[in-house]
Amino acid sequence: MAASIPTEWNTWRNAMERALYGDGGFYRRGERPAEHFRTSVHASPRFAAALARLLAEVDALLGRPDRLDLVDVGAGCGGVLTHVLETAAPDLAARLNPVAVEVAPRPGGMPPAVAWRTDPPESITGLVVANEWLDNVPLDVVEQAPDGPRVVLVDPATGVERPGPAPSPEDLEWLERWWPLREPGDRAEIGRPRCAAWASVVGRLDRGLAVAIDYSHTRAARPVYGTLTGYRDGATVPAVPDGSCDVTAHVALDACATAGERAGATASLLTTQREALHALGVSGARPPIDLAHRDPRAYLTALCTAGEAAELTDPHGLGGFGWLAQAVGMPLPPALEGLR
Repeated sequence: MAASIPTEWNTWRNAMERALYGDGGFYRRGERPAEHFRTSVHASPRFAAALARLLAEVDALLGRPDRLDLVDVGAGCGGVLTHVLETAAPDLAARLNPVAVEVAPRPGGMPPAVAWRTDPPESITGLVVANEWLDNVPLDVVEQAPDGPRVVLVDPATGVERPGPAPSPEDLEWLERWWPLREPGDRAEIGRPRCAAWASVVGRLDRGLAVAIDYSHTRAARPVYGTLTGYRDGATVPAVPDGSCDVTAHVALDACATAGERAGATASLLTTQREALHALGVSGARPPIDLAHRDPRAYLTALCTAGEAAELTDPHGLGGFGWLAQAVGMPLPPALEGLR
């Protein structure tokens, strides 16, 4: 008879923490997002160009300080920072302090001007971007049982689940406000750790803007059975927290917005990537057909640009991502203020 394999029951939060960030975890061993799933950074340089325009607006509102911080939280391969450094106006580039926040090792070929660290700076004046970072902040999963919510326990080796104890009073309070469960079998992902992580980012801003960009949902339309998902080698796979794949869950950005306001944000905007990028000059409109006759090469270039922009702003894809922008000590930049 074959020996049985012992089952190790963990909360999803603990299992995700170990699978993603523990010794030998998915991100600790240097896995790069582009190898497993497509992000806006990889889809087109026009995403970074839009952030560069946003940075220029922040710079103007701050009075063009001697040092302007650009902090990319969850920087991946550092593509946003590299592009902004390459394209920024000389005056801005000379004052720019680019900081990549990433647990993976620094990749080769990064510009020497980019600081690479595992935590955001304690004091920031400028722009903070967190693109697809909060969805990887570990959290607990609960399921409604006949006697109330129960924390879901998981075997990291197999992904098999079983019901566990009742949630803590703090988690129950978060659930009631942000993701109330009604029927047995309903599930929720407790976003309290993401709220705390985002509040920590906003709290480091002396003056400036913080932007979170992610898969998201709001209280009016939470998914009944949750959103836990795994990614590996460009494909969606079961969310097994064994370190072999990325494990993510969509973000309750409305709850994060309230946490950011408590941390000091004085102006906030919650919108979609489609609306934000349109406001920042990214358009998927096709070039006029007569350009093909007048200048075929220019037409093909413009057509390629339009195709990339269309992918970034597709409401059923990247354009459906949520954008949470929160300012401290300054108004929202003009391009985003117009969306309010």
